[in-house]
Amino acid sequence: MTKIKVGILGATGAVGQRFVQLLADHPWFEVAALGASDRSAGVPYKQRRWVLQPDMPEAERDMTLRLGEPQNFGDCQVIFSATPNDVAERVEAEFAAAGFYVFTNAGPHRMDADVPLMITDVNPEHAALIRVQQAQRGWSGFIVANSNCTSTNLTSALKPLHDAFGLEKVFVVSMQAVSGAGYPGVSTMDISDNVIPYIGNEEPKLEEEPLKMLGRFTGDGIDFADFAISAHCNRVPTLDGHLECVSVALRNQATPEQAAEVLRSYRSVPQELGLPSAPDPCIVVRDEPDRPQVRLDRMAGHGMATVVGRIRRDPILDLKFVLLGHTTVRGAAGGSVLNAELLLQQGYIF
Repeated sequence: MTKIKVGILGATGAVGQRFVQLLADHPWFEVAALGASDRSAGVPYKQRRWVLQPDMPEAERDMTLRLGEPQNFGDCQVIFSATPNDVAERVEAEFAAAGFYVFTNAGPHRMDADVPLMITDVNPEHAALIRVQQAQRGWSGFIVANSNCTSTNLTSALKPLHDAFGLEKVFVVSMQAVSGAGYPGVSTMDISDNVIPYIGNEEPKLEEEPLKMLGRFTGDGIDFADFAISAHCNRVPTLDGHLECVSVALRNQATPEQAAEVLRSYRSVPQELGLPSAPDPCIVVRDEPDRPQVRLDRMAGHGMATVVGRIRRDPILDLKFVLLGHTTVRGAAGGSVLNAELLLQQGYIF
C-alpha cells in the first residue's frame, strides 16, 4: 500500500520524539513533516537534543522543523500532536478544520463531548463519534484523543473486568515515572530520594477519563460508565513505566482465578485485525508474587501491553491487583499511532 504522509507537532519534546521513533519504518505511515514552536522552526531536526535510545532515526535527522500551523503541513494527511496543552487547544482545532486527521496526545480536547477518547483495545466503537464531530463542527478532518498515560493502562485492565463482572467502585494509587512530566521534567533536587504525593490535575483525569472510555456510544454521544473511581497520584524516581495498585468492588462476585482468566484471555479489534502496533496479548498476566516490576516489565509487548499481577482478594472491596504500563509508548505516542492504524483500517482515513 502507498504510505500515508504524516506530520508530528511538538516533535522536539519527549513524546514528539517517541512519535518519531515509533513511526520510523512504519509499514503504513511515513513521516513527511516535523513541527515545532517558533523557537525551533527553521533549523534541522538533528540540532535539537534527542533524549531517547537508540539514536535519532536517520530519515528525520536532516528534516527542517516547521512552524506548527496548518499551512505548513500541506503534504500531510495525518497529524500526530504532542504539543503543550496551551497550544493544542487552538492548533489542533485549526488542523481538523483544515481537513487534517488529528491524533492528539494532549489534554484539552479529551473530554469534549464530540471527541473520541480512545484506547483501541477498549472502545473501538467510539470511533463513530467522529461523524458526530464532523457534522456538528463542519469539519472534513477530525480530532481523536488518547487518554492520560495513567488512565490508559488502568482502563485497559478495568475493561475486561467491567465486561465480565461489572464494576461498582475503583480505588487506585499510582506511582508515576518522571517521563510522564515530559523533558526535562521534575527537578533532580525534588525527585531524588523522594516521592511527591501530588501531580497537578492528575487525579481528576484518572477519576474521569476511564468513565468516558468505558461508556456506551449512543449514536450522538457517550453515556459514561456508572461506577466511582478514587485516585491518589504520586511521582516516584523511576524513568519509564507507571505502576498502579488497584482495588475494585464488583457487581458480580469473582475469584482471583476467574479475574486472571478474564484478563489473560481478553482480545479486541486490534488483535483480530493484526494491526502493526497492537500487542497480542494486550494484557499480560504475571503469576509471580513480585511482578510486575517497572524495570523488568515496562517493555512487554514492545511497550504496548498492560501488565497485571498480584491478583488477590481485597478485605474491604472484592479484588486487588497491581498493573504497569509504559509511560510514553502505550501511554502516549504509541496509543495515538495505534488509534490511527485502527481508523485507517476502518475507513476514517482515506
